[in-house]
Amino acid sequence: MLGLLLLLQVLDSCLWLGHSEVVNSFDNCPQFFYDGIPPDGALNPTNPARICQRFRNSYHYATLYDRDRRIPVYSAYKYQPVEEKRPRGWWFLEPQLIDNCNLKEMKKESDIKKECKISQEVIKRSQAVDDDYKGLKDLDRGHLSPSGHMDKDVSKMATFTLTNIVPQDSTLNNGQWRVYEDKTMKKNTKDCKTTYVITGAVRGNTYISHERVNRPSHIWSAACCMLDKKPPKAWGAIAENDKNQVEELSLGELEDRLTELYGGRVTLFNNACPRE
Repeated sequence: MLGLLLLLQVLDSCLWLGHSEVVNSFDNCPQFFYDGIPPDGALNPTNPARICQRFRNSYHYATLYDRDRRIPVYSAYKYQPVEEKRPRGWWFLEPQLIDNCNLKEMKKESDIKKECKISQEVIKRSQAVDDDYKGLKDLDRGHLSPSGHMDKDVSKMATFTLTNIVPQDSTLNNGQWRVYEDKTMKKNTKDCKTTYVITGAVRGNTYISHERVNRPSHIWSAACCMLDKKPPKAWGAIAENDKNQVEELSLGELEDRLTELYGGRVTLFNNACPRE
């Protein structure tokens, strides 16, 4: 009898995992992390969701999501920019965060309501929705994995999910952070064969949308670049989310800064990426 109960528990676990890409690891999308290793546990929120961001049957990047604050902690991706126009379209949500909804990739809110037969109120329990970002003053929907760093149209579209978005200071988003994303990254990656990027947001003390969605105190990014027949190189950047200033740092300096902000030792890449 005990053996039968254990077998049923295992089967139940397998069925649950089969319903979702939101699990306790990034095992289905390790390719977005250097050497397949995500950042360590110091960044983990109390109630995390690890999302292999899936759209049109492919994975495009990975996100650690804070369910309680309804913002991503970070998104990890490969830097592969292609000069194309920003895609026009809609904002997606993540049905896999919703109980009793078996859709396996990001969808429009209207599609989730229809296919899962649920209301917006049910969806709002698990994540931020489009209404949370309407009517904001001096704040933008700030991408952690930006569409401009993706290599094809479908991947660019996949960045327009609210699990990849934080309330970002408008002046910063359209000013020095955009300079960093568009110009500094292009310059720094000139000789890189593959560049792994992790871009994140430090939880803040204020919220938007009736205390539903956290406004981060800082936005940060780190990169580790693989060079042909040379050791890797790495760098970082950080910005306070109420000033139009970006501080460029070594990877080690960024990890030290994040260690102070998160209250625990932060390691973003493994030891092969230089800290100096």
